[in-house]
Amino acid sequence: MKALLALEDGRVFPCRSFTGPGEAKGEVVFNTSMTGYQEILTDPSYYGQMVTMTYPLIGNYGVCPEDVESDRVQVAAFIVKEYQDFPSNYRSRGTLADYLIKAHVLGIEDLDTRALTRHIRKSGAMRAMISTSDLVPDSLVERIKQIPLMLGSDFVGKVTTKKPYFWKYNQPDYIDAAKLDDPLIWHHRGKKHSVVALDFGIKYNIIRSLEKAGCEVLVVPARTDAKTILQLNPEGIFLSNGPGDPEPLTYAVDTIRQLLNVVPIFGICLGMQLLGIAMGGKTMKIKFGHRGANQPVKNLSTGRVEITSQNHGFAVDLNTIGKDQSVMTHINLNEDSLEGLKNDTIRAFAVQYHPEASPGPHDSVYLFNQFAKVIKDAKA
Repeated sequence: MKALLALEDGRVFPCRSFTGPGEAKGEVVFNTSMTGYQEILTDPSYYGQMVTMTYPLIGNYGVCPEDVESDRVQVAAFIVKEYQDFPSNYRSRGTLADYLIKAHVLGIEDLDTRALTRHIRKSGAMRAMISTSDLVPDSLVERIKQIPLMLGSDFVGKVTTKKPYFWKYNQPDYIDAAKLDDPLIWHHRGKKHSVVALDFGIKYNIIRSLEKAGCEVLVVPARTDAKTILQLNPEGIFLSNGPGDPEPLTYAVDTIRQLLNVVPIFGICLGMQLLGIAMGGKTMKIKFGHRGANQPVKNLSTGRVEITSQNHGFAVDLNTIGKDQSVMTHINLNEDSLEGLKNDTIRAFAVQYHPEASPGPHDSVYLFNQFAKVIKDAKA
């Protein structure tokens, strides 16, 4: 079925829908990963975005229920060069097209993804629209003006959990929010580290990684206040990844400020940006972002280079944070941007990339064990 992708700067790309009729809108971005498209589709950090895969053949291994990172498809649309409708994989339980159709998410192919990627790299991530019914370029470009900008938008409320939950049998085990006033809520106190995770769009594999490092994780909604969290007497706080601009999330920043220097804190992606703001810093929008499983990052304390998985369009400006507040721990080797910070005095650290990456590089999994050690040392 014929379709048209239009960008807000007027550039258009003819294409075809492999999921039937429909329209989609959002910020168009690209991801350079060769595998992991189902994890990308279900990553809450992509809410409000239409994702372009730079690898040309997508769909060849189908979909598998065990590979999701949240309870639903999060992307606004999925853009590929060539869709493969006949998957070859013993784990596959269906085709990518059927998966997207069930989620009411538009998938398009026969698009020059290389040209689109090069355009985004040059001009930056921008709003866009796809349609199978409105194929008039000027009409689509005019309609794009009504799409909210990513800059200044709070998308966390669209993806955060409505109810708190523990992780049980490899899935969320929801509990009544009223139980958050009970410090005896923990099931494995003394045997595992009691960690409260603020859910700004947390990936399931992050929870699995924390559990594997010896933590019992209680995931709570993004707007949970510091008083509620502290009465649970946690031994550690985790700040999750998530979508959109960190600057509008003043409620989260206020909560984090009240938690600083109380218990150890570990943040990933949006969690790092919010921690940076709470420490007095500022964030900035990156021209086209970092999205892929092949980003080289240098650990400044060890000198070791780690290949990392990333998905972010905003970053902390280290120049806005005083050296007495935090120090740089990791740097992106492609462009020397900030990838990690820490403050040992208040036992807080964070990274901009995803150490839980799966599929993808596992060079940075040690950070979860590092968090567990900080918690253990704090209790000593």
